[in-house]
Amino acid sequence: MDAESIKHLLIGVVAFGFLFEKLLSFLNSRRSLPAVPKTLEQYLDEKKLKRAKLYQKANFRFGLISGTFSFVLTILMIYFGVFGWIDSWLSGFVENPIFLSLIYFAVIFIGSDLISIPFDYYHTFRIEEHFGFNKSNRATFFTDKLKGYVLSIVVGGGLLALLLWLIHQIGKGFWWQFWILASIFMVFVNLFYTAWILPIFNKLTPLQSGELKEKLIAYTAKVNFPLENLFVIDGSKRSSKANAFFSGFGKRKKVVLYDTLIEQHTPDEIVAVLAHEVGHYKKKHILIGMLSGVIQVGILLFILSQFIHSQNMSMALGGSEMAFHLNIIGFTMLFSPISMVLGIFMNMISRKHEFEADAYAKETFAGEPLAEALKTLSINSLSNINPHPWYVFVNYSHPPLIERLKKLEG
Repeated sequence: MDAESIKHLLIGVVAFGFLFEKLLSFLNSRRSLPAVPKTLEQYLDEKKLKRAKLYQKANFRFGLISGTFSFVLTILMIYFGVFGWIDSWLSGFVENPIFLSLIYFAVIFIGSDLISIPFDYYHTFRIEEHFGFNKSNRATFFTDKLKGYVLSIVVGGGLLALLLWLIHQIGKGFWWQFWILASIFMVFVNLFYTAWILPIFNKLTPLQSGELKEKLIAYTAKVNFPLENLFVIDGSKRSSKANAFFSGFGKRKKVVLYDTLIEQHTPDEIVAVLAHEVGHYKKKHILIGMLSGVIQVGILLFILSQFIHSQNMSMALGGSEMAFHLNIIGFTMLFSPISMVLGIFMNMISRKHEFEADAYAKETFAGEPLAEALKTLSINSLSNINPHPWYVFVNYSHPPLIERLKKLEG
């Protein structure tokens, strides 16, 4: 395929992805308001239901504007060869091909993020704040940005440098060697995320002794899940939304509870949430997710290896000669439909796993407190209780609330 044909293909793929995503979002936003389900009558009334719909529509309009801006900018950059122009401009200052690629990606990343800052700012301090979710201040917002830059340069830049070095040294066969290294890194991050990365942005403190901790420890002992690493994260410094998550393996496994979760839920509801997370561990969902991620990375790298030396790909993006960084950018655009299909498949598995974890919590603790916790979490976060089925099929990693409640309360 010649450079001009690839250029048109790139524009077509980007356009298809944008239109498909916005069509699903439109269908979801236009979904009619349902009657308040009987199971939610104690938590939800028509006024709250309308407020949730307003929140969904506000996010849809915001996504449409920000997404359209990004889409148009990307199309213009492809059509007028701006990606290639940036490469030619930087080539006048940097000769080393690996350094050139690293600087190129830094320029693209920082430029893209700077353009997105006004949109992120508006979403945080207008939409999220208007609906009562935002708890962060301007200092936290911009400090998070700077910390994100540093982390991206150190971790992302290091991995990218290693990838580029292997490409230059080995050629087309680089993919399987980097795949091994990337897989090791993924396991490493899972083990040490809460100890090394999360504290950069949030404060973690051990859960204090009391009724909640006693109930959590008693439950984990009952299901043979020894656990001493129970932490509370100060999620309230950024948002009123609540959450909890599990990370690590073996002795390094940790459960992290958001302080907002503790504030908004009873001890039994929090134990039920933990039981759900333990269910993921016991059913080996975490291991399956890790292996699935490793396989996806392998597929991505193998396909990348087929494009990495393409002269026409670089020229399609406006380059004057073959450049690995241009080919990587072109590849990420062409890979997006495959990524979407893989994402749909992974979401199907994830929704199945969520039902299984719910069933485990119901079996080993109780279904009612988990159902109550899900209701509170959903209503407090203004979640959509009547999402469009197509939107759910493509985007939801968790089953809709009503479906989960039917199984928990049935």
